[in-house]
Amino acid sequence: MNQTTILIVEDEDLMRGIIAGLLTDAGYRVVTAENAEEGINLFTTEAPDLTISDINIGKVDGLTLLDRIKQVDADAIVVMITAYSSVETAVAALRKGAYDYITKPFINEDLLQAVKNALRQRALFRENHYLRRELKQRYNFDHIIGRSDALTGIFRLIEKVAGTSSSVLMQGESGTGKELLARAIHYNSPRADGPFIAINCGALPENLLESELFGYVKGAFTGASTNKTGLLRAANGGTLLLDEVGEMPATLQVKLLRALQEREVTPLGATKPEAFDARIIAATNRSLEEEVTQGRFREDLFYRLSVIGFTVPPLRDRREDIPLLVRYFVKRFCQEQGVAEKRVSDEAMQRLINYEWRGNVRELQNAMERAVTLSDDQIEENSLPNKILTANIGTRDLTGQIVTLEELERRHILDTMASVNDDKTRTAELLGIDLSTLYRKLKRYGR
Repeated sequence: MNQTTILIVEDEDLMRGIIAGLLTDAGYRVVTAENAEEGINLFTTEAPDLTISDINIGKVDGLTLLDRIKQVDADAIVVMITAYSSVETAVAALRKGAYDYITKPFINEDLLQAVKNALRQRALFRENHYLRRELKQRYNFDHIIGRSDALTGIFRLIEKVAGTSSSVLMQGESGTGKELLARAIHYNSPRADGPFIAINCGALPENLLESELFGYVKGAFTGASTNKTGLLRAANGGTLLLDEVGEMPATLQVKLLRALQEREVTPLGATKPEAFDARIIAATNRSLEEEVTQGRFREDLFYRLSVIGFTVPPLRDRREDIPLLVRYFVKRFCQEQGVAEKRVSDEAMQRLINYEWRGNVRELQNAMERAVTLSDDQIEENSLPNKILTANIGTRDLTGQIVTLEELERRHILDTMASVNDDKTRTAELLGIDLSTLYRKLKRYGR
């Protein structure tokens, strides 16, 4: 507790000394002030973890001090002290943002417990800020793995729309990272401090999905023993991700459309609508245009959801991102398993580039966790899942084009030469071939 600083603002010398002595004996570092002006100066210079102030402290009272402290630090924890006859003033302090109040005369143990509770709340505030900062950094666009033209185009788009409240529709195969992009939009938006809530519309039966989205009141149906806030309202000030929205039953599509148009919901069993303020991001592995054509998805809801729309490309269409993702997952799983970072052999990397990845990034992630677990110092081909080793596919370059072994050899030789400034002797040594063989191949290449 030695690092915990408590500021005491009290104009009565005896009371200030009693509180300071009590807290010092408990192991806290204490600084004191006898009026509001001195108190705000100490608050600014000392940045205490907790401030304890009497409400009646001279010309400038404790409520004014509280206001000024909150202007400096909106999350500051302040405990007010008041006489029994001034409880109404203490309640006013709570409304202004005080954490708690204590009436005097007080029992020492009660004061110490109030201090512990307040400091615990301060720790929760700090942890919350830390976690939010970590989330913003994790879902920064620069931290999303991928530098392909297809993905950077999406980054540029969502960077522009993140600051708005427009609805976003993401289409793409399962495992392409749609939820990751949805979180990136949220944590790079003005709503970043609000909740991010996701629901899979295809994972719940219709009646349960309806109650989850819209909520219900006590007695609305058998088993509704309490009120439940729906997710549309629970996401107030934040973002609601409707994952697999293409799976939503037609009757719920009508209710969702009305809710989005009116920006209000009526819980099951209620008679009055309730307003909500949540940004809607929808995701689907279906083509909603085709679903609209087939009559399985409402056209008006489609347009309501797709104010901003884009398709996340499958991994096989952005193979240049595979080495980046592989190295990222290898580093991550090595850290989690407490081992030194492992290298991926050229042969294993080529296998990973060649594979079709029908499960997209999610499948690649699982494959690399397996490879890190089963490999020794280097990840070889035999550490990869058997389906990758036995896949009947050609050899591909990073653009996804199938190339011949002869072409791969040509590229490898020329790349090696370029890396040593066209030193042919050194190139032959690195390739493990005779110099005469190298000259013969270069002649064939027109070099």
